[in-house]
Amino acid sequence: MYRTLCGVAALLAVVAGPGAAQVPDRSRPPELGAPPTLTLPGVQRLALANGLTLIYLPKREVPLVQVNVVIRAGEIHEAGEQAGLASMTAAMLDEGAGSRSALELADAVDYLGASLNVSSDQHATRVTLHVPAEHLDAALALLADVVLRPRFDADELERQRRQRLTAMAQWHDEARAIAAVVYARTLYGDRHPYGRLTLGTPETVRALTAEHLRAFHRTYFVPNNAAIIVAGDIALEDIRPRLEAAFGRWTPGQVPAPRTPDVPRAGRREVVLVDKPGAAQSEIRIGQVGVDRTTADYFALQVMNTVLGGSFTSRLNQKLREEKQYTYGASSGFSYGRYPGPFTAQAAVQTGVTDSALVEFLRELRGILAAVPEEELTRARNYAALRYPARFQAVGAIAGELEELYLYDLPPDYFNTFVPRVLAVTRDDVRRVARRYLTPDRMAVVVVGDRAKVEAGVRALNLGPLRVLSIVDVLGPPPVVGSE
Repeated sequence: MYRTLCGVAALLAVVAGPGAAQVPDRSRPPELGAPPTLTLPGVQRLALANGLTLIYLPKREVPLVQVNVVIRAGEIHEAGEQAGLASMTAAMLDEGAGSRSALELADAVDYLGASLNVSSDQHATRVTLHVPAEHLDAALALLADVVLRPRFDADELERQRRQRLTAMAQWHDEARAIAAVVYARTLYGDRHPYGRLTLGTPETVRALTAEHLRAFHRTYFVPNNAAIIVAGDIALEDIRPRLEAAFGRWTPGQVPAPRTPDVPRAGRREVVLVDKPGAAQSEIRIGQVGVDRTTADYFALQVMNTVLGGSFTSRLNQKLREEKQYTYGASSGFSYGRYPGPFTAQAAVQTGVTDSALVEFLRELRGILAAVPEEELTRARNYAALRYPARFQAVGAIAGELEELYLYDLPPDYFNTFVPRVLAVTRDDVRRVARRYLTPDRMAVVVVGDRAKVEAGVRALNLGPLRVLSIVDVLGPPPVVGSE
């Protein structure tokens, strides 16, 4: 035993060597290396014979293919009296298509080891297919059925209707949902699509028929209003004829342009308090109408918001979470779209510190208007630049990035120039965009919380005219879900 211990000690001494006495410096974080360069192969953009846009980027390391069909058909394309039409149409696409019922379609997708999903937002509907390369042909046939030949079966529509009404009833107990609804309406009003409920209202949802969905589909689901995005383990010369076979008979059509009303700009700060009796937390939203996705200030805004509330080490999160311990997390961000979307600073805070949290929010919103220290700016630029290449690791994420090229007409070299453009943002740029797009004295302030506990403190801040609403004022009475 003694010899063994001596041998081990001697071995450790040899392995450790003379550098063993060196102790790493833990007094400060290690220095960051240079941000990685992102050099992707050229994005290819072309058109099929019927005018359908094809955007392609290869990724050959793993035998997977992502195919996304993106149609410019969202909330901005529906009339106010048919709110929820776009999202209901999207929800019904995979509830039976071609010769298959909803269950048969789901079984066919699962058999191929694929996933097929449908989603919609204010501007677009997406049908996304993730599939092993060896099963691509069979999966494309299913994808084409979902996009071109949805059944809109009456029984499935009724099931979707009941699910939607149930969700609306549940919103009455969800402070976050209440805050989202009243905040959007405060900024945009109920005539602008950005101010309306994505799912519609109980009245509009009950009124939707299968023929409404078919008419919306006929009008907007045409190849000259869509793009097909392909990323993954397949060559362009192999995927193009397959897409022609699956989608070549899709007939172009006339697409009406959406008519979107102008957004009124706030002249002064307004405070809205929604009473949620017994709430343990207050949901806070502060902000204003921002900018659209094509703004020339996009990169400066990204860096500025990273400093303010776009990362864990941002000013808002460090102040409200780490220092004050008011919340689990505070953040801010711009929501970009075809039209100016909202800038929002937000958090869920303890009820008893609602007024104090508002003070800290507004202090940071005013503080970002001053010059940002160079060290803080460098951290923000590096944060935005270092995390960007990770978006191109998986074929699904790559296809999602490619969608932006189509929806916002971005240049084909956009991805390769992203990091250099972020790193080129200066202190003057950050200060300029903060002062141009953030006006704390004219922002909407929304609080959803227990009125009995928070109103006095909020009023004492004298932030501006205060409106008090009930949940029913915001959402209407909870819908009765049954055999409609």
